[in-house]
Amino acid sequence: MRRAGPEATAALAAPAPAGTLADARIYYHGTAPHDAGGGSAAIGNGLDRADVVTYAGAPHPYQVLWTLSEPFAAPEWFPCKQVLTDKADSSDVWVTTTVPNKVGSNGVLARTVPLPGNRARYEWKSRQPIAYYLISVAVAPYVEYVNYANPAGGPRVPIVNYVYDQAALNFYRAEIDRTPGFIENYARLVGPYPFATEKYGHSMAPLGGGMEHQTMTTQDGFDFALTAHELFHQWFGDNVTCASWADVWLNESFASYGEYLSYQAFGQPADPANWLNQARGYALRNPGSVLVPDTTDVARIFSYDLSYKKGALVVHMLRNLLNDDAKFFRALQTYQQRFAGGTARTADMQVVFEAEAGRPLGYFFQQWVRGQGYPSLAVTFNQVGSTATVRTRETVSQPAVTPFFDLDVDYLLTFTDGTSQRLRRRLSQAADAFDVPVGTRQVVSIAANPDQALLLLANSSGTDASLVLSARAPAGPALGAFPNPCREALHLPALLGPATAEVFDATGRRVAVQAVPATGAQVATQALAPGLYLLRLTDAHGTAVGQARFARE
Repeated sequence: MRRAGPEATAALAAPAPAGTLADARIYYHGTAPHDAGGGSAAIGNGLDRADVVTYAGAPHPYQVLWTLSEPFAAPEWFPCKQVLTDKADSSDVWVTTTVPNKVGSNGVLARTVPLPGNRARYEWKSRQPIAYYLISVAVAPYVEYVNYANPAGGPRVPIVNYVYDQAALNFYRAEIDRTPGFIENYARLVGPYPFATEKYGHSMAPLGGGMEHQTMTTQDGFDFALTAHELFHQWFGDNVTCASWADVWLNESFASYGEYLSYQAFGQPADPANWLNQARGYALRNPGSVLVPDTTDVARIFSYDLSYKKGALVVHMLRNLLNDDAKFFRALQTYQQRFAGGTARTADMQVVFEAEAGRPLGYFFQQWVRGQGYPSLAVTFNQVGSTATVRTRETVSQPAVTPFFDLDVDYLLTFTDGTSQRLRRRLSQAADAFDVPVGTRQVVSIAANPDQALLLLANSSGTDASLVLSARAPAGPALGAFPNPCREALHLPALLGPATAEVFDATGRRVAVQAVPATGAQVATQALAPGLYLLRLTDAHGTAVGQARFARE
């Protein structure tokens, strides 16, 4: 036996030839540390116990023991190989305890064996691939409550609930009874419940949240969002597990988005929008990336702002980018099927969504998953006749890391007659301007990102009378202006009469205007920033008499 820090390596008695099966038995005993103090678990320790639980707003004396191994605490209570990409193909968990305790664990309860001394052995088995941190135990004098989900086209799924006592069951029953509908909805959206041959269930423990142990989540209560979140992990986290803790968003962000999907299906009308707004608040307050840069930092792995909420908004933005729910949920189904029982990386998710989008999405994953911060948009408009010109300027919160966000932006135009018009435009540069035909209607406001589908700050600052695109009216004949490029001034050929010179930048914004004489005319350009410009000349009647494109160097 060789030891290196917390790890131990045991040599086989004889070398095992490659490609053959070997049977190794490890006898492991001792008392698991109640307070390991190493921060190896996302919540608490690998193994914890309590003598008091709280429900219905009051404390109750009650003895309960539970495990929580994610991400690095499994060795605190059983020997294992903590490698995400090497799942166990099955598990057997046998626990001996005193009566009337019950034991909740993974898979199915094969049998309960009575033993002398008022004891019993609970023998659980699972024959599904399982990540090391999803193996679990919960022990207490539980009350058992079973209900069932009936997914369309799939087998009936038993839901085994181990609840503290009858009073707790009475208090939580209505919330527990939401679970069948949640399962049926998820199965309809992303594919069959992955462990239907075994079960789903809950074991209660005062762990301060929930933990998605495979087939039997450990939860401290049955809040709508908590139950929905931990359940969706059975697809995203358990059936398909992140291959590295750097990619934990593939678990936590999608489980968080499961909350939103459940609110869409079962919540009050305002719940989905409220959930998005709350998620935005968390995401905007933290400048970091969704991808985890330091996989030894447990607190960073499970950053609520980034791994949960910002990542969930990234999932929502993927849905918005596809702009087709059939494609979005087909992508999630493909992901579940392709990587079932295994692991995946961010690059794998990208490939799946690129197939549905029909175009490369490297830019999206670079800016939203690997990048940092968020964009802000300033939107102005001007209407002349039957055309509204819209200008959008983007700034970013972390320019040193993510200098620009390439976005598919939705705009909502509202008119004085009470009607509205929606359109989508890709923002592929920091400044953009475009024309919208509006007929006889008068625009009163234009809002970017009206549904809060993108993680950004948008400021619609109203009208800008200087905003006119060159396509607004005939620009007149081309003029031989010189020098081109220019610095101090642009000289014009002889004109038929005095004119007004207007200079527009690449976004259509009028940046200069001056009067010019018929002969010896020149336009001052020294105040212009380097770039490309359009010059347009109009006579005293507003008729276009000439135009030129030029560069200021």
